[in-house]
Parts: sequence; structure tokens; C-alpha cells
Amino acid sequence: MKAIFSVLIVIAFGCKNNNELTTSTNQIHEGAKHIILMHPTTNNIKTFNYLVSNKIFSLPSDYSVIGVYHSKEEYDYTASMEYLKNEHITNIALFKIDEQLSDDLLYKHNACSDTYKYLFDNSNGAIFFGGPDIPPACYGEQTNTLTAITDPFRHYMEISFLFHLLGGSQDSTYIPLLKQRPDYPILGICLGMQSINVATGGSLTQDIPMELYNLTKVEDILKQPKNQQHRNYNVDFSLDADVTYYHYHQIAIEKGALISDYISNDTIHPVVWSSHHQCVKKLGSGLNIAAKSMDGKIVEAITHTKYSNVLGVQFHPEKRELYNSSEKIKIIPFKAGEYSYLDLYSGDKGENFQRAIWLEFGKKFK
Repeated sequence: MKAIFSVLIVIAFGCKNNNELTTSTNQIHEGAKHIILMHPTTNNIKTFNYLVSNKIFSLPSDYSVIGVYHSKEEYDYTASMEYLKNEHITNIALFKIDEQLSDDLLYKHNACSDTYKYLFDNSNGAIFFGGPDIPPACYGEQTNTLTAITDPFRHYMEISFLFHLLGGSQDSTYIPLLKQRPDYPILGICLGMQSINVATGGSLTQDIPMELYNLTKVEDILKQPKNQQHRNYNVDFSLDADVTYYHYHQIAIEKGALISDYISNDTIHPVVWSSHHQCVKKLGSGLNIAAKSMDGKIVEAITHTKYSNVLGVQFHPEKRELYNSSEKIKIIPFKAGEYSYLDLYSGDKGENFQRAIWLEFGKKFK
């Protein structure tokens, strides 16, 4: 099997800004099976390995991982490199992209286009993890004072990658990469789902409490019904660093949606774990709504009309706490966590749905 390290070097020096394979021991191999992890922080690598090692995500053992990131991301990826080295993890290679992007270059052939095609050609699927707010310029809007832009270059790279993969209304003549392999699986989690939506021409509500519920005070948000809260606003008081950012709430799965098979009957409204203050507003081109909040105001899951293995979820099925009964979740400052997710929402209450997401996603990889 031919190692592609040299190929990567050729690509790097053929570009104005170099991208490179950033690892001392691990390599990517042409013809081998790879899954892409976007934003491969130490925590995301640990989460991925937890899901695989505990057979929650049944990825075949002959798969390796390409962790893709941009050189101008806020995260220091030397931490990931050290973690891989210290833990003797040899099936994960980190791939740094150096090419520069801006919000006016995302939806066209750009400096990253050849790299995106290369990654697509040498992978069998991708996971886009959660993260901070997307710059509204990416969907043609001005920035709300409650939108916090902290990692723009990550967003530019990931959104442009998704546009290259899926296409969008920004350029109806563009031929998406998935047209070559329509069964290529993509899972977008929280930010990942929002990025899918923006990449395909959609937009976002920039603050759920203010724009959808006309609420501007934390205390008033905390008085809302549980199913109308989408993160734990207790953290805004900064009283207790151990309080979770995440919030439990139910969702309503659309009848006939692909993920409707993940629940045993239509009366089940599984409890998910969320941490977001933004959501889908205008739906992107080629997308379907697969689930909503119980009041119908928030899009909770999306699928693609042409590419059936593309799924975005606004919640967090990847969190290790969901599968560990010993993880007692602290929700209120200075009050010890009394219950785990499994204590409260095992089986059809929520656990089975979370597991089904990973079970079905795993079936896409052979």
C-alpha cells in the first residue's frame, strides 16, 4: 500500500499557502479506508475513541482517521499531537490546511478547493463537531450583539468544505463532490448541523431567546418550560465552574423522516442534550427538516434530499456523559449532580435514540 505522505508534500508546495500532514508517526495511505474528523481537538479525539472503543459507533477496525483543521484556528493543535504521541495512537493523522479564506470566497473555487477534493477522494465519510457561533457574514447578514465570533477561520474552512461537498443555492451551477459518491456519509453535530445549513445557502437565528421568545434576561429564560430552553443558562452567573453548559429537552421527530426509524413509535419524544443559542432560520438548498423542538420553533435535525447519508443534529449525541451512568450531571450552582442521563432517560426516553444515531451512522462504513 502506497503511503501518501509524499503526495501531501507535492500538494503543499503546489499551493500558495502550504497545507501539511502534521504528525511525526502517523500517515495517510492511498486506497485505505479513512473517516474525516473536523476540528480534532484532544477532547474530540477522546470522544471519538470512546464511542468506537465502547462500540457505540461501530466503525470497522480497518478504518483510520484524518483529523482536519485550519492553521489559524484558535485551538493549539500541538496538544492533539502530544496526546496522540503519548497515548501511542497510530491510526489518527492530523492534516493542517494553511490556504487562506474569507467570507466572500467560500462558495466558489478557492485556494482550498484542490485540498477539499483530495480529502474527499481519500476518505469514506466525515464528522463535523460542535463549536462557537458562525460569522453571520457567511450567510449574508450583519452581526447581532449576542453573536460571539471567536474562531472565524475554522468556520470559513469547514463551511467552504461542506459547500464543496454538498453544493448550495449560492451557485446553482456548482457540481458538488457528493455527486460522484452520493452515499458518502456526513454527520454534523450542533455547529456541524448549522454549518451544513449555511453551506447550502441557509441562514441562522442569531439568538433564540431574544428572536424567538422575546426574552433578554437570563432569569426569565430559566423560567421558561424545559422544552423551550436549549442550553443551561445557569452558567451565565459564573458561580460554579462545574455546572454543565448542556440542557435536557425533548424533540419531536417528523413523520416519515429518515430518523423516524430511530424510535420505536410515533408517540416517543426522546430527550436530547443541547447547548446552543442559535438555530436554523432559512433552510439550506436540498435540505429537509427531520425533527423540531416540541413547540415547533427550533429545527433539531436535518437530512438531505439527494444524499441520504447526510444528517445534521442540533443536539449532542456524542457526549460521553450520555452513556455513563456514573456521570452525575451538575445543573444548578453549588448543588451536587444527583442523576446521570441514563438515570433519567434510559431506553425509549432518550438513550435508544442517541445510540441509534451512531448505530445507523456506523452502518454506512464497510
